[in-house]
Parts: sequence; structure tokens; C-alpha cells
Amino acid sequence: MDRVQLLLLGLPLFLFCSDLINLFAPPPPKPPAHHQPSIQQTLDFPSQKASRTGGSGIGFGNTVKIDFCSSCSYRGTAVTMKNMLETSFPGIHVILDNYPAPLPKRLLSKVIPVFQFGVIGIIMAGEQIFPRLGFAAPPPWYYSLRANRFGTISSTWLLGNFLQSFLQSSGAFEVSCNGEPVFSKLKEHRFPGEIELKDLISKRIIGSRVVDGVGASLWAQ
Repeated sequence: MDRVQLLLLGLPLFLFCSDLINLFAPPPPKPPAHHQPSIQQTLDFPSQKASRTGGSGIGFGNTVKIDFCSSCSYRGTAVTMKNMLETSFPGIHVILDNYPAPLPKRLLSKVIPVFQFGVIGIIMAGEQIFPRLGFAAPPPWYYSLRANRFGTISSTWLLGNFLQSFLQSSGAFEVSCNGEPVFSKLKEHRFPGEIELKDLISKRIIGSRVVDGVGASLWAQ
């Protein structure tokens, strides 16, 4: 076995071991927060102080939920929108959550690893595995895969990982305010702009305050 064959065999094994480690490894501990009271007091804005002390921030009592596709690398965009909303509406509660793919795609993504291990196992086991599976002789496609087994193993592993990632992705970036939809990437086929999302949330907050004010006046009567 030459170096090229060792490299082709070691690459899928390395990817497999790294997937197992990432799957069962515990999440990394959060770094300790360093509090600097003197500096924090000089940087506090009046609206932020009011939201922490008296609960009178602009966004106090409102909840925004951002459901995004975590497997699509949308977390960075979701965190940016979260920071923007918390800065624009002090006291608002922003929740980030994963938007899962449809159930058929998720079920199909579970079949991909079985197919990967099946192909790799058959190639590594050799011809003697087919009589145990009930075949008198190996099928013709086996010899084609066996002729370039290291390339077949690498291609099976890499292609399977790509298909699994595609099936687990939903492509969603859904924003709701107080349980009511505000923006949907699945319908608009685009991401919301920061100014656009800020205006949408602002209108929703103002609308909820108007409704609450009307309800309070009716109860007072």
C-alpha cells in the first residue's frame, strides 16, 4: 500500500473520527464574565438604565423570536439582528431558535449514514461478505467499486456528508413579534435588512401598545 492509498484511506477515517468526536463531545464551557462596574456605569445610556431598573424600556414586555436554519450558517446573521434589536429597543426579549427541515427530509438524512457505512463496509470486507448476505457471487457493480476502492470510499463519505447537510437544511429565517409573523425568508426568498426589520418590529410594538391602550380604556369604562 503506497502513500497515495494510505492518504485516500486515512481521509475518510479522519472525517469519520472527527464527526464522532463532535457528536459526543460536551459543549465548551462559557468563558467567565469579567465585570467592570466603573466602566459600565460610564457607558450606560439612560434608556438602558431605565429598562434594567424600572422596566420602562421601549421594548419592555415584547418578545421577538428568530427561527433560523442552523445548518445553513445563518447564526451569524441571527446574532447580528438580535444585537441590533436589543440596542434599538431596550428591554426587548429576543429568542434565537433553530428552524428544522421538513420531516421527510430529516428522515431521509438519517438514511445517508447507513448507506455510507454499508458501501464502505462492503468494500472493506471483500467478496466473502456476499455469501453471508445470500448472494452466490458478487454483483457486477462490486468489481467496479473494488477496482478503485480508496476513491470510492472517499467519494462516498464526502458526497454523503454533502447530501446529509443539504437534507438537514431548511433555508429559513423567520421573525415573529409577540407570536405574530413579521418576516419570512421562505416567502420573500431573501434576508431582511436591518432597517427594514427595525421598522417592522417598531410598527408591531406600536400596534400592540395601541391595542393595549384601547383595551385598558374599555375596562376603565
